[in-house]
Amino acid sequence: MIELVDTILQGILLGALYALFATGLSVAFGVMRLVNIAHGDLIVLASYISLAVMKLTGVGPLPSLLAVVPIMAGLGYLLQRGLLQRVLSRDPLPALLVTFGLSVIVQNGLLELCSADTRRLDAGRLASASLALPGGLAVGVLPLVVLGCALATIGLLQLLLGFTETGRAFRAASDDPEMAQVVGVPQRHVYALAMAVACGVVALSGVLLGINSTFDPSLGPSRLLFAFEAVIIGGMGSVWGTLAGGLTLGIAQAIGFRIDPGWGILAGHLVFLAVLGFRPVGLFPRTRDA
Repeated sequence: MIELVDTILQGILLGALYALFATGLSVAFGVMRLVNIAHGDLIVLASYISLAVMKLTGVGPLPSLLAVVPIMAGLGYLLQRGLLQRVLSRDPLPALLVTFGLSVIVQNGLLELCSADTRRLDAGRLASASLALPGGLAVGVLPLVVLGCALATIGLLQLLLGFTETGRAFRAASDDPEMAQVVGVPQRHVYALAMAVACGVVALSGVLLGINSTFDPSLGPSRLLFAFEAVIIGGMGSVWGTLAGGLTLGIAQAIGFRIDPGWGILAGHLVFLAVLGFRPVGLFPRTRDA
């Protein structure tokens, strides 16, 4: 029983990181119906930007967020206004092709500038600190920080979407773009703000990724895969569904790793395929009035 509790606990903590990976992707799809193939590479880019900030200023990875989040949010705004807005349409193929090209550019640019060597963000004692729990269990402080960040980020996004003028503009532009323009919602600006929010979350997930594990320029596609699976499991465009999807994926992988080390990642993929087969809209799909 203790082993089962420990496995589920570790799965929840792993799933919180996957939920952060997926949240930016969910925001972009929920507002703009954009499936961003470069999402995983932007996460890795945020890790490298944090590394550069740390080297330039001497601060730790978490304080570097004060610079990384605005940089990535600004990049997201400019990327949407300058490139992605031109390819948004009812046909998803142009946006898929453009973001695939962007993925290739980011990967090769990082490879050229930073080499293929693996890196890691040094968080000092935070990376190894742990807390003892009843029953002989122990949990790392860093995974708890990740869980707290995931809950806080998704809670703040829900407040933004549900109780602010910007959030209402996001929902209006998502539900009926043509009517939103008729009533004065500046669609281009609103979409760019949505991408800025998405890339701000990407910055947070990229820094936490760099603290939790090593990274290199080729890591983006695998992070995109986990993010995509979490979004599909939870329900496309649903903020809290994304959290549920990430936790479900993390728990499935943790159980798989407990059974056999080779089954961990596969178990997550199998859960994803099961949800896709029996409930294609996800566990908690976004409704139009949400």
